[in-house]
Amino acid sequence: MIAPNSSIASFLAPDRSKLTVPPYDMHELIRKTVDEGDFFEVQPTHAGNIIIGFGRIEGRTVGFVANQPTVLAGCLDINSSKKAARFVRFCDAFDIPIVTFVDVPGFLPGTAQELNGIIKHGAKLLFAYAEATVPKITVITRKAYGGAYDVMASKHLRGDLNYAWPTAEIAVMGAKGAVEIIFRGRSPEEIAEQTAQYEARFANPFVAASKGFIDEVIQPHSTRRRIALGLRKLRGKQLENPWKKHDNIPL
Repeated sequence: MIAPNSSIASFLAPDRSKLTVPPYDMHELIRKTVDEGDFFEVQPTHAGNIIIGFGRIEGRTVGFVANQPTVLAGCLDINSSKKAARFVRFCDAFDIPIVTFVDVPGFLPGTAQELNGIIKHGAKLLFAYAEATVPKITVITRKAYGGAYDVMASKHLRGDLNYAWPTAEIAVMGAKGAVEIIFRGRSPEEIAEQTAQYEARFANPFVAASKGFIDEVIQPHSTRRRIALGLRKLRGKQLENPWKKHDNIPL
């Protein structure tokens, strides 16, 4: 169960405004998911906008990758992309299933990121997930925007099971940003009205579910149970890449 005074509980409050959601600590969700709340984090002081580490579910070792909303809003940047890509490939090398928690508003913008190769380094994480043949389960808790959503173990990268909470927002970008582009120059009142309409129509997981990008919308309290059931189903997964053939991962 999620404690009433936790940051996740405040995020899940039914009367919350999507534009004023306080950041929540993804560590809380991971610890509520793993056996005994025991999570061994890897590289906790490096690229804190993404969390990687190991836990057990029903006694079996699982690798976890999760965006961290309290650091850079969970955006992917060069360091976090490389950190997660190496971890995903490690799990695949040692046949460790991967669970991914997604709350990502996009890739971190800025000339420094672009000049240092964010596209190339972001593609490393994309390749790592796409080539991994271990069981891959994804849970989208809130934001899943644009290319960063695709990179985080989406169905487009051969994700086995993709779940979403009712609070998930799967879209090209956030409602406010999209409306300000489409209705540029309009009055603040009209911008606010169009933002509310955009949120009601698109800022949810149901459009994605209807198109097959999400397997099921699940309640937050059932997250651990659904992941455990999914891992049982995928225990005998047989998937091999073509022999002697592999992609040329960006290095």
